[in-house]
Amino acid sequence: MLYSVKGELIHIEPRVAVICCGGVGFRCQITMNTARQLPSVGSEAMLYTMMNVREDAIELFGFATQEELASFKQLTSISGVGPKVGLSILSELSPEKVALAVAAGDYKALTKAAGVGPKLAQRIVLEMKDKVKALTSSSGGFDMPSGGVVSAAGNAAQAVDALTVLGFTAGEASAAVGKLDSALPVETLVREALKMLARRG
Repeated sequence: MLYSVKGELIHIEPRVAVICCGGVGFRCQITMNTARQLPSVGSEAMLYTMMNVREDAIELFGFATQEELASFKQLTSISGVGPKVGLSILSELSPEKVALAVAAGDYKALTKAAGVGPKLAQRIVLEMKDKVKALTSSSGGFDMPSGGVVSAAGNAAQAVDALTVLGFTAGEASAAVGKLDSALPVETLVREALKMLARRG
């Protein structure tokens, strides 16, 4: 319903930012990662948003990046992961680190977040991995014939998996990672590929 809000940042507190747009203050629940990227009160700010309508409340969630919003949507689509837990995970880990944890099957990384025990963390990793498998199998996998595209091996394959978790198609992820040195650490590959994909968008 609301894609984003842009205006003067008039109030900030832990996990909450209020942005005034056209005389209306939008109270957005935010992650600690987003809070660290906000300017000072009185400056212009923009957040990508998602609205959650319940019987007893209407909540607005705000994110500094589209990757964080996409990660939040994927997390909260999993049974047992509500908005509070989604915010908690993304306050502890960046979207890239969530994606890397899923790609590597490292559920313990998710248990650093408040409210996430080992069982829930394992479910998150399994369900998000299943979604990635469905996406990659429907697009024919990563091994594509066009030049500069990576084959599914080692660090590069993990980086492609992570980018797919973040919402990119296997083709987009493969093309971006294929332009990088596959000997780089997985996290570096993901970060650099994201920069390329952002420029292209």
